[in-house]
Amino acid sequence: MAGSRGVRRAVRWGLRHGLLRRMLRRQQRAGELGSKLMTDPVVIADPYPFYDELRSRGRLVDTGLLHATVDHELTTTVLRSPDFVVGGRMPENLPGAIRLALRIGGSWALGPAQPPSMLASDPPDHTRYRKLVTRAFSARKVAALRTRAEQIADELLDAMAQKGSRADLVTDYAALLPAMVIAEMLGAPPAMRDQFLAWGEGAALSLDAGLSWSDFRRSERDIDALHAWMLGHFERIRRDPGEDILSALVTAHDDDGRLTEDELSSIAMLLLAAGFETTVNLIGSGAALLLEHPEQRALLHASPEHWGTAIDEMLRYESPVQRTGRVAVKDLELGGIPVKRGTFVITHLGGANRDPAVFPEPHRFDITRAEAHKHVAFSSGIHFCLGASLARMEGEVALRALVERFPDMSPAGDPVRRRTKLLRGYEHLPVALHPATVRA
Repeated sequence: MAGSRGVRRAVRWGLRHGLLRRMLRRQQRAGELGSKLMTDPVVIADPYPFYDELRSRGRLVDTGLLHATVDHELTTTVLRSPDFVVGGRMPENLPGAIRLALRIGGSWALGPAQPPSMLASDPPDHTRYRKLVTRAFSARKVAALRTRAEQIADELLDAMAQKGSRADLVTDYAALLPAMVIAEMLGAPPAMRDQFLAWGEGAALSLDAGLSWSDFRRSERDIDALHAWMLGHFERIRRDPGEDILSALVTAHDDDGRLTEDELSSIAMLLLAAGFETTVNLIGSGAALLLEHPEQRALLHASPEHWGTAIDEMLRYESPVQRTGRVAVKDLELGGIPVKRGTFVITHLGGANRDPAVFPEPHRFDITRAEAHKHVAFSSGIHFCLGASLARMEGEVALRALVERFPDMSPAGDPVRRRTKLLRGYEHLPVALHPATVRA
């Protein structure tokens, strides 16, 4: 049994990642632009010169693997147009050999990149899912959570101060605050916080294409473990329902069958990811930017009315999600360029957010930037990030509390980036808090 599971997993890896890794190596040897972002460590560490190179080649570029854009206008057009879909379900007219391999591969893990995840679903399924969960992130719900987020921020900063004059802003703070908030939103025990972070790290790997075998195996195992925990959590909710969003979703599943068990679990896992993945990266990258720009940090400390714009500028400058893709459902033109049905278009959100046509001096970090709110860090259209308002609120609460408590903090070592390519953020961000600024 274990051997057959391993074979099925190997087939799934080959279909989704192994073949692509081989293609990328071939493209890289040929010098194709499209492989750089996936394989070149220098480009992965700093993609912005790559985006500038892509922009110099045109508004929509055939990279050799797919079509790509860093144009802000084309990006918003693609994301908002019904003529482009995420195309998560495999088309029925695949070659027979591929269909056979899919059957041999068995069931995919219920990750964020696989249906029935909202990230990989199109209407009408996507419309049905989103309608059920949108209320969890309403302005009223987010406003009600702000006081709790402020309490958590103070508790975490107290714990950092008690540890001494040095801290890791990611592991000690940025990762913990949103994980604690979303766990409470889902009615999960606070003790699950660290386990959620571990599972979430594995699940996040599944968003990247061309994974190594070890990363793919870890990703599927973490997703399966989270799925199993969710199924048990649903049973606990049925015995003792609360006021949280999962209780409402379980009730919808049980009362009228609007959700299958897989759909319920997939939505719950996506809520968990939407609740903290973007926010962890926002807080970590925002803190790093303030460390790199002490004059901007001083301005925020002296003039806190700039915080709203500062959060938008952080999202623009270091987009937590760097890109997303769509498939054309018919022959059309995009920016005057013919695009055939079935063409895969990558919209590089991180590049669109540095489009000089929209953001003058795009590589300059400016917390007073008037057009900062025009960023597409949360995507656009029907797939606009469900957790956007929650991420903004938590990002402001976390970073504002950090600056107020430790206005003289400074770097205390080399930061370490996350290994993911699609998600951009930090795994470690060591800082010196300076004892003179630590509140007793």
